[in-house]
This record gives sequence, structure tokens and C-alpha cells, in this order.
Amino acid sequence: MAAYTHALQWYLTGDERHARKAVQIMDAWSAVITTHTGHNARLQTGWAGASFSRAAELMKHTYPGWASAGRMADKLRTVYLPVVIAGSPNTNGNWELIMTDAAIGIAVHLDDRASFDRAVRTWRGRLPAYVYLTADGALPKQAPGSRYDTRDELIGYWYGQTTFVNGLAQETCRDFGHTGWGIAAAVHVAETARHQGLDLYAEGKDRLRHAMGFHSGLQLGEPVPSWLCGGSVKPGLGPTFEVGLNALAGRLGVGMPRTQRLVEQGRPAGVSHFFGWETLTHAENPA
Repeated sequence: MAAYTHALQWYLTGDERHARKAVQIMDAWSAVITTHTGHNARLQTGWAGASFSRAAELMKHTYPGWASAGRMADKLRTVYLPVVIAGSPNTNGNWELIMTDAAIGIAVHLDDRASFDRAVRTWRGRLPAYVYLTADGALPKQAPGSRYDTRDELIGYWYGQTTFVNGLAQETCRDFGHTGWGIAAAVHVAETARHQGLDLYAEGKDRLRHAMGFHSGLQLGEPVPSWLCGGSVKPGLGPTFEVGLNALAGRLGVGMPRTQRLVEQGRPAGVSHFFGWETLTHAENPA
């Protein structure tokens, strides 16, 4: 995230000190990184891969002084991409969506069309399995490749929730922090695809708008229904809806009053594990 922050500052200010610092950070990591380790290894690879790919893409196209750009690209290709492109169908959905966010960003940076297409396929399977719509039927959709396929298994996977409404997410009854990450990552994939000429918002806008509105209302203090998560939820969305609000309300004209209110209360958005400065980069930005 520090590399991405300096890359943004370089692009916006023209101060070469920021370009050199962004490059220094990426050069230091690309010289040594071989894997992420521990229980969260795949998730860490997604967090770092999403930020590194954004930073690398900015610097690749704006700073000719990056002599070791090829080494960073090679580490994204050999260390990061094989992990994140493989997906994670049996973990909580925010994992696979964050990994897909990283995968599509890395694919763009590497001009790797096959990996781009694979990331899109993963998104098309996981978003409907992460955010419920009543059109899905009595139960949420199964994530492709997931072992959770019976009614009891799906309800357990959705943290015991048995009543399903538009916008409910697989992790709603876990906590809003992880849920916000999952929704934000899904939006990031659609936003990256849009820059490449593929409109995933056309496919996902209903799930995304309902997910953001449903959770925004509860985050703002609307009463929690007794049928939802046993009558109690764990708020804490964080600055996760700026890009989605801009895309759906700003560009497409979708009415999203609760999401708008929540996002405006939290501006300017700061940084977290795999996203940062999204008020700066997206708020009311038609481009």
C-alpha cells in the first residue's frame, strides 16, 4: 500500500521523490519475496498482489526510470498469480474475491489475457454465491467448486442464517468488516474489467447495489430484524463502498441513498489491507 500511495502521489504531483520511493519499495520486495506463509497465506497474497499490481501498473506507464520493472513483473507472474488465480472456493467469500481482485490486476499488468479471462470466470461464479438475490430461489447459490452444497451445509456456511433477502451476503452474520471487504473486492474486479472494455457492472449491478444498500442501512443504525443473525449484527464496514457508489450511482444513475449517506459520512477514505485513497481516485470521477 505504501508503494501504491507513492505511485499515486508521483502521478498527481509530478514530484519524482515519490516515483523513486514507490520503485524502491517494489524493488526491495521483488528482490526477496518467494511466498506468503501461514494460515492466511492465500489472503495475504491477495492483499499484497492487489496493491502491488496497481502500483506497478502506474509506474510502468508513467516512470521510465524504473530499471527493475521486469523483476517485479516476474514476481507477480511467478509468486503471486499462481496462488490468487487458483481461487479459494471453500473459504469465506472475501478470500476468493480479494484473490480475484489481485488476479485481474496482475493479469492486466502482465498483458495476460488467459489469466484475465479466468479471473472473470471466477468472479462470475463467486459474486452470485456471495450476495443473495430473491431470484436465486430458496437458498443461496453454491460457489463453483465448493464442498458446501446441501441445505444444511449452505446455511452453516452462511453462519446459520435461514432467511434470505436481497443484498444479504455470505459473511453478513460473521461481521460487517469482512463483508465490506468481499463487496469492495467484487467491485474492484468490475472496475478493472471496465477499464479493459468489459462491462461486468451490467451483470452484477443488482447484487452490488442491494449488498451496499442493505449493509449501509444497518451500519447507519437501522433496527436489526429478529430474523437476521439472531437479531444482532457486528457493524464495522470501513471505507469500502466508494468505488461501488461512484460506479453505480455516479455513472449509471442508480439511486443509492443509504450508501451515499454512509460513504459521505466516512470521507475521505483512507487505507486498509488491499485498498486505499478511494475518495481521491473515484469520488464523482466520471472517468
